[in-house]
Amino acid sequence: MAEFTMELNDEQKEVRDWLHGFAADVIRPAAAEWDEREETPWPVIQEAAKVGIYSLDFYAQQYFDPTGLGIPMAMEELFWGDAGIALSIVGTGLAAVGVLANGTEEQIGTWIPQMYGDANDVKVAAFCSSEPDAGSDVASMRTRAVYDEAKDEWVLDGTKTWATNGGIANVHVVVAVVDPELGSKGHASFIVPPNTPGLSQGQKFKKHGIRASHTAEVVLDHVRVPGSCLLGGKEKLDARLARAREKAKAGGERVKNAAMATFEASRPAVGAMAVGTARAAYEVALDYAKTREQFGRPIIDNQGVAFQLADMRTSIDAARLLVWRASWMAVNGKPFTAAEGSMSKLFASETAKKVTAQAVQILGGNGYTREYPVERMHRDSAIYTIFEGTSEIQRLVIARTLAGMPIR
Repeated sequence: MAEFTMELNDEQKEVRDWLHGFAADVIRPAAAEWDEREETPWPVIQEAAKVGIYSLDFYAQQYFDPTGLGIPMAMEELFWGDAGIALSIVGTGLAAVGVLANGTEEQIGTWIPQMYGDANDVKVAAFCSSEPDAGSDVASMRTRAVYDEAKDEWVLDGTKTWATNGGIANVHVVVAVVDPELGSKGHASFIVPPNTPGLSQGQKFKKHGIRASHTAEVVLDHVRVPGSCLLGGKEKLDARLARAREKAKAGGERVKNAAMATFEASRPAVGAMAVGTARAAYEVALDYAKTREQFGRPIIDNQGVAFQLADMRTSIDAARLLVWRASWMAVNGKPFTAAEGSMSKLFASETAKKVTAQAVQILGGNGYTREYPVERMHRDSAIYTIFEGTSEIQRLVIARTLAGMPIR
């Protein structure tokens, strides 16, 4: 087990500086264009693939960093560049985490490489959990998966929404109901291979922020997938469902479901994304406050501005520490006895919204225009308190964990 540290080692610093350079030289110059176009920035993703950032090897190297700091450090630097483009680069990771959290070694080795493709033929993947009537309330999920024993196939029907890369993905990971009587405990995750008949893209959403990231509905119309596409395998699923039924008879007890396993593993990473966006906005505001003069002096000489910047920096550093702690705990098998993962996501998300708003205020009228990046950063920051569990859900998870109550 690695000791918790707040100091990156030499190798991590080298990776951080490499990512920062890519974010500064490739992502930032393209940010405004792809935000306006509201399209997937395939050329930038391909550049990331060419240098090795968009790849299974890079993701695995950071994911298995024994300090736990590889992923949050990478997320912070990329999202410092631009949230929309960065999400297009890392969005495949959520589907990969879904396979890593629930799949067998054979499934991990088979499907994750197909999610990324290679530098000459870039692919993306999508994780499909939310539905029109089941966002925070995962127990209301209606997408069904029915087992056809004669053909050893699962038949999926339903509609997913808010899916990053939905419909354009090479591989879709879909969470579906296999036992409706068990609520959220009756869910399982499935791989839908490329070009599977019956899967189609529904509505593509025009969004307030992160516009360079593709978000759409995914329609599943009698989609048949082989039995081997059930993540974890049927034997493991049957055993888990049997335990859930026994727990239900005994009065209920917390049992992980497939979607929650993915979200628990990814929440600190989302917190790191928020830290990156907040830090970017803070740096723009700081530079502006040092050079913008009013009444014969830089505006940073005014306490009203200086104190805002002090609070912004303090909140960013505090958010990063919460993210790093949760990431270290997760990789070293420390239980989240106080919902530390949700704590990190909650605080970092709220910090990003507040800091970007303060940055707009410090820049005044300039901050409200698209000539300055804080306007885009402010729009982008709104998503952090919504996706991967709203701030309200994070508070609920924290409160129920502290009270020793089940999380549904």
